[in-house]
Amino acid sequence: MTKHRLLLVDGSSYLYRAFHAMPDLRNGAGEPTGAIYGMVNMMRRARTEIKADHIACIFDAKGKTFRDEMYSEYKANRSAMPEDLVKQIEPIHALVKALGWPVLMVSGVEADDVIGTLASQATEAGWETIISTGDKDLAQLVNPSVTLINTMTNETLDIEGVITKFGVPPERIVDYLSIIGDTVDNVPGVPKAGPKTANKWLAEFGDLDNLMAHADEVKGVVGENLRNSLEWLPQARQLITVKTDCDLAAHLPGLDDLHEKPEDSTLLRDLFERYAFKTWLRDVERQLVADGAPSSGSANQIDGGFDLAGSPLSTQANDKPLRSIASAPTKALSIATSELHDAMAKNYECVVDEAALEKWLQKIQASELTAVDTETTGLDALKAELVGISLSVAPGEACYIPVAHRNGETQLSREFVLASMQAWLESAAHSKVGQNLKYDAHIFANYGITLGGIQFDTLLESYVLESHLPHNMDSLAERHLGMKTIRYEEVCGKGVHQIGFDQVDLQIATDYAAEDADITLRLHLELWPQIEANPGLLYVYQQIEMPAMRVLGIMERNGIRIDSALLAKQGQQVGKRLLELEGEIHKLAGQPFNIQSPKQIAEILFGQLELPVVKKTPSGAPSTDEEVLQKLAEDYPLPARILDYRSLAKLMSTYIEKLPRMADPKTGRVHTNFSQATAVTGRLASSDPNLQNIPVRTEEGRRIREAFIPAEGCKLLSADYSQIELRIMAHIAEDENLLAAFAEGRDVHQATAAEIFGTPLEEVNSEQRRYAKVINFGLIYGMSAFGLASNLGIERSAAQSYIAKYFDRYPGVAQYMERTRQEARENGYVETVFGRRLWLPEIKGANGPRRQGAERAAINAPMQGTAADLIKLAMVAVENWLEKEQLKTRMILQVHDELVFDVPFDELELLQARLPDLMCHVAQLKVPLLVSIGIGDNWEEAH
Repeated sequence: MTKHRLLLVDGSSYLYRAFHAMPDLRNGAGEPTGAIYGMVNMMRRARTEIKADHIACIFDAKGKTFRDEMYSEYKANRSAMPEDLVKQIEPIHALVKALGWPVLMVSGVEADDVIGTLASQATEAGWETIISTGDKDLAQLVNPSVTLINTMTNETLDIEGVITKFGVPPERIVDYLSIIGDTVDNVPGVPKAGPKTANKWLAEFGDLDNLMAHADEVKGVVGENLRNSLEWLPQARQLITVKTDCDLAAHLPGLDDLHEKPEDSTLLRDLFERYAFKTWLRDVERQLVADGAPSSGSANQIDGGFDLAGSPLSTQANDKPLRSIASAPTKALSIATSELHDAMAKNYECVVDEAALEKWLQKIQASELTAVDTETTGLDALKAELVGISLSVAPGEACYIPVAHRNGETQLSREFVLASMQAWLESAAHSKVGQNLKYDAHIFANYGITLGGIQFDTLLESYVLESHLPHNMDSLAERHLGMKTIRYEEVCGKGVHQIGFDQVDLQIATDYAAEDADITLRLHLELWPQIEANPGLLYVYQQIEMPAMRVLGIMERNGIRIDSALLAKQGQQVGKRLLELEGEIHKLAGQPFNIQSPKQIAEILFGQLELPVVKKTPSGAPSTDEEVLQKLAEDYPLPARILDYRSLAKLMSTYIEKLPRMADPKTGRVHTNFSQATAVTGRLASSDPNLQNIPVRTEEGRRIREAFIPAEGCKLLSADYSQIELRIMAHIAEDENLLAAFAEGRDVHQATAAEIFGTPLEEVNSEQRRYAKVINFGLIYGMSAFGLASNLGIERSAAQSYIAKYFDRYPGVAQYMERTRQEARENGYVETVFGRRLWLPEIKGANGPRRQGAERAAINAPMQGTAADLIKLAMVAVENWLEKEQLKTRMILQVHDELVFDVPFDELELLQARLPDLMCHVAQLKVPLLVSIGIGDNWEEAH
């Protein structure tokens, strides 16, 4: 017997979402149509994406409900429905029905109660139920056969999901909400009792009844508040409880009557024509013609409406066309046009008193998604102080809450604002969006607040969509919204004349900061549907980048300990060696000169010593860059010594001298910043200090790593993926010989040497293996015969012969490379195994070397990008495991394919055993992954 699935849409929630997305959209007659447009998109999408054989859309009926009779203040703080939305209610009902949805509205109860009753009946009948809503109250309905889906955030709440989000199981949601109250419906809870308190009480006492029975045992002010609320709490629970026994007989004979129906094309044609949806009208006209029905002939005669393909429909020839409209997201339907965005009202408020703050607290409590941004005293998130907070709940509606401006203007204190907002800031139930929220999370963490509900980040949305383009807000706003934003320099000035944001006039600060939050929300509404429409990008965003952002924040706060005394000792040794090199260089040059001056180096090398000019700078002068010096160093000693000097001088300035100054004086730890949105391949970048580029091929570079040491009572542990890009190459290329080598655990370089040189595996010598290693890694990077010959120091013809033999033995690799070049030329991008898009803008338009470089990048990018995805997945899996097991081990560093940990002595054995398994099973490839573990008293020893 087939198990039925019932899809219930909370229509009242949907229509508000649709309206707030496009409050100003109108047809030629001036009638509001934004909510109608949104509902059609959302209902069609729900029906397409959530498969069900029975469906229903439930709206609130007019008039009072039993809750209004029970409590006169119920929903008293809600403003009246906007008049423009009222005008769209009836056509929305008609359109939803025309789309084939059964529609239910039952007087005397709310839509939630009808949903609860239908879900209960479906459960009794053995059906599965999906409820599409953003209403947290309905979490109480979740059971093994009832699941909630918030299509705005793509959040699915089953039993485990409810526990994760709220901290209590579905059967305790009513008790939980009764304690904390429901500001949206104006149902008071226990004063000052937030989610953490509710979770603590329910964990200790089990349920609300037992908590009330033992209220005398709860200490402190909150205990007194609980005792003062004892008479009210039973009524709060009644108000919050969703009914599951409504009498639906007059509206619905039985669940079978909710079977899905076909769209009514004739009715849709009339409605689309009436409300001027040109593209939809054209589509339905074509369908009617195909079905043999007469056409109204009006699809091309509508004026003043909105064409869903992207243009406004206007009878005026001088009207400027709007840019294309994005496919509608679930939360809202974003329009990427400067005209439409600029036309929206900008209601920005400066919050400087308690009444205004309380009003905004109610707004963000009621909002399904809030944009959050902070203004601070600096870029170092772990040291910066909070100056103000900006919020936005709808396009054009934002505020700025100053807390530490130093110009004497009236403002609320930082302590008061943070205390008032803490419950909301920490709430996982209140979804938030921001631009680089990792930074803002650090700022709040500096004041003991863990930012919860981080649902979206526009920086990462942009990065996932278009990694090759700038991701700063100013660029994003111009690119996607057609809007010019207020620049920071316009507010604070430049250079030596720049002032801190805490010195900015409040009105100017409000215009700037509130705009940041407003733009962030608008950007999300523009970017999110583009990600949501592509399963690969959606996976990369939701399963890789967003979870990795949280882990990176943890790692940044952990930091890594350094031995400043050892660095000082190394500094003396390196300083001595630099003096020696300086003397050698001056002797070889025949005279003293400034070794740091490219101009003086050029005069010595090309003017006095008359060395060959390898290449020139754009201005026509001989170049002395590293590539040139390396080429010259093959034949001349002076360039080689200059390279040695440069390398040591960089080590000295970048690490030996700088690291001790950057260390926290209390902990001795340095805290790097990990950027997710820098490298187009998905790799992380490290800065301030950069701990990913410490040279490991020189003795001095390796000695720098000796200065990175574990915490007291710990060892440093390094977990490193082995030959990860080669393994990914085998997986992607699906070459049988390469797959077999990895599957059998053979030394892949030795196996390659045996194939190329026609030598038995056991007879391969070290020189042949070295050649094979260079070939294996060189081909990953698209190395040519010329490059291979240069690298191995052999004739080009010999290098070409090796490559030909390689491709003969590994034909799948050759096919992969040709296939990838072709796909890159056609699409302009390549993809990782997980769906990350790696854009190659020069592969189509550029000529010669630049295009060839793009083709080489196309070959390597899927491997390097997949490796980046794997290490991020590993970081997330490992951090989740550490937290679940409540271990004291701390992940402190990531360097490409390597993770570094501070591990207490008593956890070493467990980490050695579990880390390889965790890291090797974050994904299933066609070859086994391999992780090597190293342990030591410093990073070099562990690595």
